Amino acid sequence: MSNLPNCPKCNSQYTYEDGHLFVCPECAHEWSLTAEEEHAEEQRMIKDANGNVLNDGDTVSVIKDLKVKGSSSVIKIGTKVKNIRLIEGDHDIDCKIDGFGAMQLKSEFVKKI
Repeated sequence: MSNLPNCPKCNSQYTYEDGHLFVCPECAHEWSLTAEEEHAEEQRMIKDANGNVLNDGDTVSVIKDLKVKGSSSVIKIGTKVKNIRLIEGDHDIDCKIDGFGAMQLKSEFVKKI
């Protein structure tokens, strides 16, 4: 027996193949696996403030002063952040900043160098 994906709409496990489409008998949703893979790939793509795609290991620059939560410190505009790591979540960049240590940033507040 093959492992078919659950329905993305209702999460039903009773999906079946109909040609190149998958069909859910419970909610009548139809989808193709290639479209599902493309959508997942688009969601994983993280972009900076200018729309450039970010990758692990990139160097970015902060585009505005950022207050550090729980501290009176501020990360100044233009601060370079080297060797970023992309993660899932609201703050999608994990990095180390000189003078501040390890922290997470939002990609909307950085630009790729």
